[in-house]
Amino acid sequence: MRLSHHLALLGTALACLATPVQAAEKAEVLHWWTSGSESAAVNEFKKAFNAAGGEWTDAAVAGGGGETARAVGINRIIGGNPTTAMQFNTSQQFYELIDKGLLQTLDDVAAKDNWAKVINPVIYSAVSKNGHVYAAPVNIHSNVWLWFSPAALKKAGVEAPKTWDDLFKDLDALKKAGIIPLAQSGDAWTQNLTFMNVLIGAGGPELYLKIFKDRDVNAIKSPEFKKVADILAKMRDYLDEGMQGRQWNQAISLVITGQAGFNFMGDWAKGEVVVAGKVPGTDVGCIPGLGKSSYWIGGDVFVFPKQKDAGALKAQELLAHVLLSPETQVAFNNKKGSAPVRADVDTSTMDACGKQGVALLGSGAFVPGSDMLVNPDVAGQLNDLAGTFFSDKSKTAADFVDGLAKIVSSQ
Repeated sequence: MRLSHHLALLGTALACLATPVQAAEKAEVLHWWTSGSESAAVNEFKKAFNAAGGEWTDAAVAGGGGETARAVGINRIIGGNPTTAMQFNTSQQFYELIDKGLLQTLDDVAAKDNWAKVINPVIYSAVSKNGHVYAAPVNIHSNVWLWFSPAALKKAGVEAPKTWDDLFKDLDALKKAGIIPLAQSGDAWTQNLTFMNVLIGAGGPELYLKIFKDRDVNAIKSPEFKKVADILAKMRDYLDEGMQGRQWNQAISLVITGQAGFNFMGDWAKGEVVVAGKVPGTDVGCIPGLGKSSYWIGGDVFVFPKQKDAGALKAQELLAHVLLSPETQVAFNNKKGSAPVRADVDTSTMDACGKQGVALLGSGAFVPGSDMLVNPDVAGQLNDLAGTFFSDKSKTAADFVDGLAKIVSSQ
């Protein structure tokens, strides 16, 4: 998310915040969770908050990537009418708001509820800045999952892949059988996630970190990364014409119904499997990173814009506490498809796919998501690069290499 143009009027924003905007215990919560599974998950937050004495007012703004919702929230802050809480990804997206002094600190709630002890350290670091906690993390997502239809693979006479070579053999068989081989969304952010799947799974976590953590342009020019770019280019041959205009939940639906063989998407896709009445790991297969499995740590957080009204402040504290309560964490994440941010909760009720993810986290096989390693402008450039590459087959693997090298070298 590119924030600079939204923050041009910040000089007057703090003065506007002096006007009370919330009643006691009421919380207007802005988010972008509007698919079937997302709505079911966020309802767990609403129920828990209301049961704790609050009154949740939903302010959902549709759009799977969240860019529209974030723009609405930022504009409301600037206009002096902020929501009680607003969603961001676990990333640097909200750091500029911190720098401008527009967010409440959550130090008191975090200390009282022992967040530093129970939250995954990568996540805790991402919501902290300058020695203060500024966001309530609610889940741990991994974006590098490969979902498949056992029924479609059986019809094509193949089995679930164990390697990238296996995947292309399966894709060829599905294509021959008249089944959509690879159902993907037309949104650039989803295509960037597909790139991350290939980079980590085929190139490995070390290569990923060299590029996005160390800013090593030589790593992008390496034979290892060329292989990644070649795989990404070849993958375009198995996309169907319906990709453009398709949303992420529509893409996974094609796999759920057996109309497509595979879909690269984050673990929130599992929520759509559950809402459809199917069993993750049985009716829809899941691979937590084809090849070199690693948990790509991402997720969602809520930040709390500064308020002057005492009732609004009280509602913010209650909401931050409720979002991370153990019971709420389990209820929400079981429906969202993600893992709880707390390490001290009971995960025995999670499905087979969720347990695979938790096992990777527990083994230490994880890397921070790219949004934690680059600023929002760079993240936007990565989306643009991947989106253009997927939509324009005249772009070669060498073009992708050059484009990524240009982005990384400019940081």
